[in-house]
Amino acid sequence: MTINEQSRITLHFELALEDGQIIDSNFGANAAQFTYGDGSLLPEFEAVLVGMSVGDEASFTMTPEKAFGARNPSNVQTMARSQFGMDIEEGMVVSFADSAKNELPGVIKSIGDSQVEVDFNHPLAGQTLTYRVKIVAVEEA
Repeated sequence: MTINEQSRITLHFELALEDGQIIDSNFGANAAQFTYGDGSLLPEFEAVLVGMSVGDEASFTMTPEKAFGARNPSNVQTMARSQFGMDIEEGMVVSFADSAKNELPGVIKSIGDSQVEVDFNHPLAGQTLTYRVKIVAVEEA
């Protein structure tokens, strides 16, 4: 059986940066299982799996536009340091609420005497990634 838009897929995967640094991998651990289109993977990561079968292995280069998007300079915000009621450090991920009360993570980029720069871009935004997979099982969803 080959993967299609109605498949339940079990796979090993690896996500790496252009320099080869591995960001996430489940090779050597339990395989991940998901149903095509359930939101577990980005649509572009799912789309490249269509037509693959059990035992197939492949690597795909994912440009920023197909992965986590380009970095958007307007997603870096300057906030008053007084808005932070906790100790903060550069690189720390802080949870904020947007206007609809949804959780929005931001990375503390820099800390000044009165202002803090927070980056709301996805940490992998702007990165070209290598996505490697090995298909373990394919079933009808």
